[in-house]
Amino acid sequence: MQPLLRSAGKGSLFPNPGNNRNGTTSNTVDPVTDEQFQAKSGWVTVPHAEIYWEATGDPDGIAVLYLHGGPGGSLGRGGYRKRHDPGRFRTIGLDQRGCGKSTPVVQDDLDHLPENTTQALIKDIEAVREHLGVQKWIVTGVSWGSTLALAYALEYPARVLGIALVAVTTSSRDEIQWITEDVGRIFPEAWAEFAQAASAAPGERIVDAYARRLAGQDRADARLAALSWDRWESTHISLDPNWLPGLLFEDERQRMTFALLVTHYWSKDGFLVDGREIIPRIHELNGIPGYLIHGRRDISGPAVTAWQLHRRWESSRLIVIEDEGHGGTRCMAALTRAVEEIAALA
Repeated sequence: MQPLLRSAGKGSLFPNPGNNRNGTTSNTVDPVTDEQFQAKSGWVTVPHAEIYWEATGDPDGIAVLYLHGGPGGSLGRGGYRKRHDPGRFRTIGLDQRGCGKSTPVVQDDLDHLPENTTQALIKDIEAVREHLGVQKWIVTGVSWGSTLALAYALEYPARVLGIALVAVTTSSRDEIQWITEDVGRIFPEAWAEFAQAASAAPGERIVDAYARRLAGQDRADARLAALSWDRWESTHISLDPNWLPGLLFEDERQRMTFALLVTHYWSKDGFLVDGREIIPRIHELNGIPGYLIHGRRDISGPAVTAWQLHRRWESSRLIVIEDEGHGGTRCMAALTRAVEEIAALA
């Protein structure tokens, strides 16, 4: 087990690449042209879906996979593409099943919602890898993307050169209980509104109630549920130094996609149950270098998850950024450095 590293901003372990609230980092390698960051893109056909992918950098370089957050997020504007030297790395991203540019969007294909699982996403990742001719890659992920990265690595360790994660999660029952209920002790007013708006049946968990309504036939009610869910999400990240007041998603379709998928996954404990839980199995990744990067002020996903993984994963390093929350510029700078260090070992 590698030592715990801490960063406190000034004099930090990793340089601050600039004040960029969308979680991207400035390029810290030799100057490059914008053309080098332009992505080639396409879709891979998988059962009941077309998975969107994009690739940037040297086609013969060390492959780096980026897995976005959510579930139900997207690659967005592609800021992740500028985290790694395009002359050395081939940076690959994909929009996960049912969201982003992958088709169909989940809310337009509710009949196949039960087939949207972590195991299906892992198969989708493999389909993209095979399509692009990648033998091995460095796997990175942020927030939910860290859960997916670990689940993928546990399924296909031979395909993984190393793992670098920010805002580390495993989507365990304890983590979901915290973010949907227990963290309400810190935000009691907002949580009371969130819980009441769930319209839960007697004995029904709040997350289960939202999942039921968001996937239900009453789409007007689903829109109301998505709005309530969005308000709660924007509350429990409000202690993050990068937080800005307001809804997470102004666009209603993006809001619906995010809320529908995140509740679908969280109501099923990320589909990581019955021996698939990540923390009890993390020792299986011993020998694969791992970097667990986490903000001390992450109230939505406390650092204990990263710590528990680190304690059981002998070839991991835990990097705590003292003055950031659920990601941030220093966390992303640490991710860039971690990928470079893994590549040096490849």
